This record gives sequence, structure tokens and C-alpha cells, in this order.
Amino acid sequence: MKITDLKCTVIGRNPVIRILTDEGIYGLGQAEAAKTYLKPHVMFYKSYLMGEDPTDVERVMLKIRRMGSFKPWGAAVSSIEMALWDIAGKAAGVPVYKLLGGKVRDTVRVYNGAVRFKMRGAEPEHYAENMARMKASPENFGLIKQGIAFHGTHMIDAVPDFSYANKQGGAPHPNRGPLTERGLKHIIACVEAMKDVLGDEVGLALDCGPGFMVPDAIRLAKALEPLNIAWLEDMITGDYTPYVMADLYREVTRSTSTPIHTGEQIYLRQNFRELFEKKAINIVGPDPADVGGIAELKWVAEYADLHGILMAPHGTGDGLIGLAALVQVGATLPYNYIGFEYPTGDPAWWYDIINGLPDPIVKDSHIEVWNTPGLGVDFNEKARQYLPEGDEDFFD
Repeated sequence: MKITDLKCTVIGRNPVIRILTDEGIYGLGQAEAAKTYLKPHVMFYKSYLMGEDPTDVERVMLKIRRMGSFKPWGAAVSSIEMALWDIAGKAAGVPVYKLLGGKVRDTVRVYNGAVRFKMRGAEPEHYAENMARMKASPENFGLIKQGIAFHGTHMIDAVPDFSYANKQGGAPHPNRGPLTERGLKHIIACVEAMKDVLGDEVGLALDCGPGFMVPDAIRLAKALEPLNIAWLEDMITGDYTPYVMADLYREVTRSTSTPIHTGEQIYLRQNFRELFEKKAINIVGPDPADVGGIAELKWVAEYADLHGILMAPHGTGDGLIGLAALVQVGATLPYNYIGFEYPTGDPAWWYDIINGLPDPIVKDSHIEVWNTPGLGVDFNEKARQYLPEGDEDFFD
């Protein structure tokens, strides 16, 4: 079998790729929503793929893997890797999880991820109200993650003198600086309000940054110890940060019993080495659409498990093909697996153009692993109407 073409388009907000072969089998991959600029980056790799056997996934990846980088620039390589596994599974007549070593579990746990309700404000009562809505969602999530502090701008805008730093705009999560006492107390009050709603029935994880200074990260983590928070995510570095800063994370992690989490922006296993070998974090959260693909995520999970580090993969913007990839790899991960961040179809018409997903997808915070060959999902004819101008031949 040989690769004969690589195509990329943007459907809704998600870049989608399609790899074609001389045997009529094709594979699908998807990148995180809002990366509409990714198409030329995907197409850069076309010449390296042409003529290769797509079922030799690692051999193909060795040609392109080193030419990616931290989020968002590893997404093109990652989506290609997804599509290669899709082809390999279809060619073998088995789901991708069989090619990754087989199932460890029949259902995979997820947390809320892209299931969100708009906040009415940034006061403790608003966070409590939001958690009540989340707790009542039909997916019956056993773990809910909420953004606080520097993750988003609600608190920075709403709380006077939240930080000693000047407020920044522009790129995602641009703010960074020391917290004032008022800012720190406000965060703690909001977390306490959320836990009052969730109790011990539903776990609470917090997406915190990036943007914290080490002393504030330690103070917050220690203050929240009595609340048994599932984790504090991306406090120092994280989303759209092209470096790791393992030594700073280690200083925070060693100072508290509250679990510390990071990793969604990191590309390739090599860039997790310091975090793991220095025991700098408790939980890691690579995204299969950014880390280099689904097999790369599994490698990182096994590597983490050797160091006593837990695994909670990122994936909120990965779309429905990305969801399928997360389900397949999630089924194979070791016992350090907590759950992955649940991506949804956005816009909602995505559910009308994809076949192969269960209905409902999530039951009691779990997704049953399906047994369809490859990733197990595919587009139907309705998808053609959503192709952008110039990409009308994407499905041909």
C-alpha cells in the first residue's frame, strides 16, 4: 500500500486531513479548533509522505516528527499520525486500540472539557451557579474542570487589583504576574464556593494559567489542600507556552499535597523527560492533537507511569475525529490513567456529518470503546455542504 495524496481543509473551525492510498483506503485526522491557519503547515509534509506505506506508521513519522514543535506547531504532525493509524486499522480490519497493544479497559472515563456553560460573572456565587449547571449535565461527569485566575480574563477584569502586573491582551492567556492578597483570596473563595456545590460526589480540577509566579502557586496550592482538589493545571507554564520550566514546577510540587498538572502544549516524548525524571509534577496532560499523535501520547503515558505520575490527557478542542482518537488510545493506557478532556462537535452540526459515534456518547462520565476498524468514525454525504470554497474535492 502506498500514500497517493494528502488533503487538508477546515470544516467549521477544525482543520481536517485526509490521507489517500492506492488501495482505496483513506485515513482521517483532525486538529484542535481555532487552528484555521494550519492548512499550509499540514501540506508542507506532503512530499515526505508520498509513496510511503501508511501502515508503517513509525517509519513515516520518523521522516516528519522532528519538523514540528510545541503547541500549536505540532498539530500538523499529530493529525497526520492520527490518519496513518486510521488507515492501518482499516487495512488490518481492527480498531486502532488493537494495534496499540489492546484494551486495558472497555470504557474510558472523561471529564467535562468542552461541555461548558457561560459564566455570568467572576464572583464566588457565579462559580457556584456554574458548577450546579455542570453537575446537572446529562453526561453525569465524575470530574469537572474549571478555569480560574490567569486562565481566561474573567477574574483579571472583574477583580480590582487582582495582580500587581499590568493586564495584557493579545495571544491566548497572555497575563502573568504576582497576585495581590485580594486576588489570592478571591481565587480561594471561588474554589470554596464550587466545592460547596460539588461536595465529594464530583471531583474538581482547576485550570489556573499559565501565569503564576512560584510563591503564589505554592500559597494557592497549600491553601486548597483541605479541599482535595483533583489538580491545579498549568500554573507556571502551559497552553501556548513553548517551554516547560521543570525546576519551577518541582519547587511547587514539593511544597504541597495538592496535585500539580501540566503538559498540554508539550510536543514529543523527549520534552517530558525533565518533568518526569525530576518528579516535577504529579499529573501530565498531553493532547494527542499536539504531542505528536496517539502513539506518542501512549508512549508518554507509559513513561509517566514508570515515574509514578498520573495521566489526564487534554483534548477539549480536538473535535469528533479527535474524540475517536482519544477513545482508542485511552482504552490502551496504563493504570495511571484518570480520564481525558471531552471534546465536542463545534458547531453542533458536526454531529450530523459524522457517523460511527455512540448515542449518547457519554454515559455516567464514561464512553464505551467501539470496535469499528481504524478510528471508527467517518464523514457522511452531508459533510460536503460545509466544505470551504476551493476545497470542494476534499472527499473525492
